[in-house]
Amino acid sequence: MNNITSERQIFSISELNRRVRQLLEINFPMLWVEGEISNFACPASGHWYLSLKDKNAQVRCAMFRNANQRVKFRPKNGMQVLVRCKPGLYEDRGDYQLIIEHMEEAGFGALQRQFEELKAKLSAEGLFSPENKRPVPASTGHIGIITSTTGAAIKDILSVLKRRFPAIKISIFPTAVQGDEAPAQIIKALADANSCQHLDALIISRGGGSLEDLWSFNTEEVARAIAASRLPIISAVGHEIDFTIADFVSDLRAPTPSAAAELISPDGQQMHAQFSRYQSLLYDIQRRILGGYQQQLGHLQKRLQHPGTKLQQQAQHLDHLDIRLRRAISAKLEGYRIQGNQLTEQLCRQSPKYQIEAKQQKLSLAVKQLKKAINQKQERLELKLAQSMHLLDTVSPLKTLGRGYAVVRNTDGKVINSIDGVTTGDSLTGQLADGQLLLAVTAKNNKTLG
Repeated sequence: MNNITSERQIFSISELNRRVRQLLEINFPMLWVEGEISNFACPASGHWYLSLKDKNAQVRCAMFRNANQRVKFRPKNGMQVLVRCKPGLYEDRGDYQLIIEHMEEAGFGALQRQFEELKAKLSAEGLFSPENKRPVPASTGHIGIITSTTGAAIKDILSVLKRRFPAIKISIFPTAVQGDEAPAQIIKALADANSCQHLDALIISRGGGSLEDLWSFNTEEVARAIAASRLPIISAVGHEIDFTIADFVSDLRAPTPSAAAELISPDGQQMHAQFSRYQSLLYDIQRRILGGYQQQLGHLQKRLQHPGTKLQQQAQHLDHLDIRLRRAISAKLEGYRIQGNQLTEQLCRQSPKYQIEAKQQKLSLAVKQLKKAINQKQERLELKLAQSMHLLDTVSPLKTLGRGYAVVRNTDGKVINSIDGVTTGDSLTGQLADGQLLLAVTAKNNKTLG
């Protein structure tokens, strides 16, 4: 009996509970558990104690004050919640319990958790990166719209496009925007739109709603279909405060469907005003060009002559040519007559008598010309001599002195041409036309004679 007892490992209750608690904490990681709250209690310590149950079982839970301060709602009995927790054991009573680290309302909370997980996953893959975004044109000629044909979103978009630019072409790709079948229809609509070569951009849109209503635009399949689109996509899902995965993966997010239509369409009124300015500018340019052409036409009209005037000028020119021809013929005939006379005279001059007479006349003429040339040469030389004597007399210093001027020299014979060359008391000589004067400097005056 003593041997059997010595082989047994006997635990105290405290040791047993501690061992069980350690086994639970070691072997179970952090868990997500969903259930209905019951037996909720909040003592003065600020800790929360409650039970989570479903239709078949329940489990005790504790959420300490440092964790429950982050919960944004007040738990109530009967509320369905989703908690992140670790299994544990309350050793004092041996009660199995869950230690809650995070609590959120079930349904919305679960969807929100899936939303954040998918968002983090796609962001890590680069689907939200700006460098992967396709440029959205500021204005387009043909827009594709993926939405429900019965919702308010399509009415808002069409109303804005009609107001801003009625000429823009629109292709609607109908699809469900809520429910289990919506993701597949959205993906098919994206594929159909991308197969149209004439589209410039797409709007994917629906009206506002809860997270559950918008969930079709938070699926991974829809997100990847948007990322694979060759056409730039504007996401306009929900209201301004609503965000979906489609918003992040699209090339541009619009806060509302109306805003998406504003972003992708040109302002017709602004374009009309701009066209009006261009029209006025075009009219001004046309007026200037036409004015230039009219001025050029006027110049050409002044230069243009009537055919009758041209014929008159040609007839007059023909008359002038006729007169010139007659004159040329007469001149030619006169030339021949003169040439005949010259030949006759030359023949007569060949006679010795005529040659002797011609030589005597030539000699007499040469003697006369020689006498005349000698007389002319003598007259020119006499005239030149007289001019030179007059010029010499004009520039003669004696001639200058004769007009009352004098040449003043110092005792060294140097000509004084400035009062700075003498001092008071100096003796000077003044040369006049008929003699010299001996001068003494008594004073100097810088003033010149007026």
